[in-house]
Amino acid sequence: MTASIRYLAPTQQAGREFVMRGLAGGIVMPNLLCLREVADYTANPELAPVAPISGAEAFDRYIRHTLPFLRDSGGELQLLGRGGPWLIGPEWERWDLVMLVRQRSVEAFLAFAQHEAYLAGIGHRTAAIEDSRLLPLTDLSLGIAA
Repeated sequence: MTASIRYLAPTQQAGREFVMRGLAGGIVMPNLLCLREVADYTANPELAPVAPISGAEAFDRYIRHTLPFLRDSGGELQLLGRGGPWLIGPEWERWDLVMLVRQRSVEAFLAFAQHEAYLAGIGHRTAAIEDSRLLPLTDLSLGIAA
């Protein structure tokens, strides 16, 4: 990544706009993730392993910590895939991982994202990620017959 601005968490404004959209029903959230070479636990030293680990290893710790809370909230991890160079997109941009997370509602997602036990392990994500994108999607219900 060559961009100087990194996106690791939603801003208050983005969070407010997300809630104000009034999305009904289930949502699917594609996550594009660029991982650090070496995880940075500066913000959460209590979670830091004894020896340095890669961003990929830190993200794996995040996923293992998070999945039970996601499932309990009615959500599911539909895809965790390895990224690579774009077929269509900027040549300088890279995304190491892509996740598709489905949640049954905005309310369920917000409850999950504010769960105290979930938040206790979110520092693994912070340590792992160099940059990210998250786009909440809803079904267009085009009515196209299968």
